[in-house]
Amino acid sequence: MNIFDELIRKQEAVQDRSILSLFDNDNRASDFSTQAGDILFDFSKTNLDAGMMDALLDLIESADVAARRDAMFAGDKINETEGRAVLHTALRNVDGGPVMVDGDDVMPDILATLKRMGEFSDKIRASDITDVVNIGIGGSDLGPAMAVQALSPYHDGPRCHFVSNVDGAHIADTLRGLDAKTTLVIVASKTFTTIETMTNARTARAWILDHGGDPARQFAALSTAQEKTDDFGIDAAQVFGFEDWVGGRYSVWGPIGLSLMIAIGPRAFHAFLRGAQSMDRHFCAAAPHENMPMLLALVGIWHNQICGYATRAVLPYDQRLGQLPDYLQQLEMESNGKSTLMDGTTAPFNTGPVVWGAPGTNGQHAFYQLIHQGTRVIPCEFMIAANGHEPELAHHHKLLIANCLAQSEALMRGRSLHEASQMMAAKGLTGAELDRQARHRVFPGNRPSTTLSYPLLDPFTLGQIIALYEHRVFVEGVILGINSYDQWGVELGKELATSLQPIVEGSEPAVGKDGSTTALLDFIAKHAG
Repeated sequence: MNIFDELIRKQEAVQDRSILSLFDNDNRASDFSTQAGDILFDFSKTNLDAGMMDALLDLIESADVAARRDAMFAGDKINETEGRAVLHTALRNVDGGPVMVDGDDVMPDILATLKRMGEFSDKIRASDITDVVNIGIGGSDLGPAMAVQALSPYHDGPRCHFVSNVDGAHIADTLRGLDAKTTLVIVASKTFTTIETMTNARTARAWILDHGGDPARQFAALSTAQEKTDDFGIDAAQVFGFEDWVGGRYSVWGPIGLSLMIAIGPRAFHAFLRGAQSMDRHFCAAAPHENMPMLLALVGIWHNQICGYATRAVLPYDQRLGQLPDYLQQLEMESNGKSTLMDGTTAPFNTGPVVWGAPGTNGQHAFYQLIHQGTRVIPCEFMIAANGHEPELAHHHKLLIANCLAQSEALMRGRSLHEASQMMAAKGLTGAELDRQARHRVFPGNRPSTTLSYPLLDPFTLGQIIALYEHRVFVEGVILGINSYDQWGVELGKELATSLQPIVEGSEPAVGKDGSTTALLDFIAKHAG
């Protein structure tokens, strides 16, 4: 029997229960919500009741989440398959105490690097640099790109652009229209060997040289490979390293966030770090029944492993969080998209869900049809700020809030056949046609959602939100018994791409390849220029 069997049996007994009926308890909204600072997490529009929550909270204790959390913050090597500590939290420990790894306090080096980043950012912001192009992929791209867009109201530095895809169209379109003499290129690759990143970096260097720029002045690197950055011609003063206990998808808090710091300035970047640090402190101090990351994780476990809902939709009603679903997609699916448990056995249950989404209200006119009336239940995670950054457009924001709250209510409440029939009768329809038309207007309802609300999307709040989701991933991983901090699933494709490249280039024959791959290579070779 797996750890979820008893919970599944309890869920099956109440799966047809109306979520709306749970609000007969006047305290439902307060009992099934929690706050961390000024952020409110409301999970009352789910089919969880007090008994179910108690059973879920037992998972926190049985999985020893608190001890595992404390081991992470203490610098223990909880990434067991790679023998590494997991200390992205140390990057935002801006006014905390020592953090030890192998007997050494890592905080002096972290704070020294943060100081260097600030000095470099100030220099760039005061220079003639008008544009920054960050070249990375995965966590070296998704985190800073998301954060730069999210905090655009705080931009008072150079414009920031992001290149990740090895498709030449990405870098060509990005560089087109930029001035090669006033563009800073940041190359983000810990090893300085990532094939997509280095291909784009060499293209950017050639562009700067061809147009009269100075690569020695206009390149910076986010890497620990000093010898390789030297060979590339990057001044050591413009190289910022980070340790192997910072995973790529958790790295926006350190040197990988340099583009964000240049855009919003060191002071706002420090506020971003402090927001994350405040969520760290809440995660470490709050009791499980009030602990926002733990509760967010338990709701995710409930919907995925217990109810069997295979996906979750992240729906920020905030245009500037437009890239957050993509960021969380990597954070969650690369972290918990595993089938092997820490002990080497195969998981007897589904692990990470499929994560996707888009900003509201755009999504309402794209995929909400499926969410409301489709045959699969998709738990929705709404986000909404109480205030926007455009007071002169306050009526826009009120409409945005109304739409967000209406969608979560509609998912829960639905519309019965009786209600739909009354609507059609009011339009003059009768008989079979009334019944047919009414059935198209039935909403099954009873579809779960959560809502995360906050006063304003500022640097501190964004830091809180990202740290919240990082810790959610951690808690889910501990409960599932998997290592959230390796990503072996990305390796095989990289290896095969390396072996295929000379075949595509025509320097080697396609020996040992399957019939499909060989046929595709032949077709592409036939039509290639």
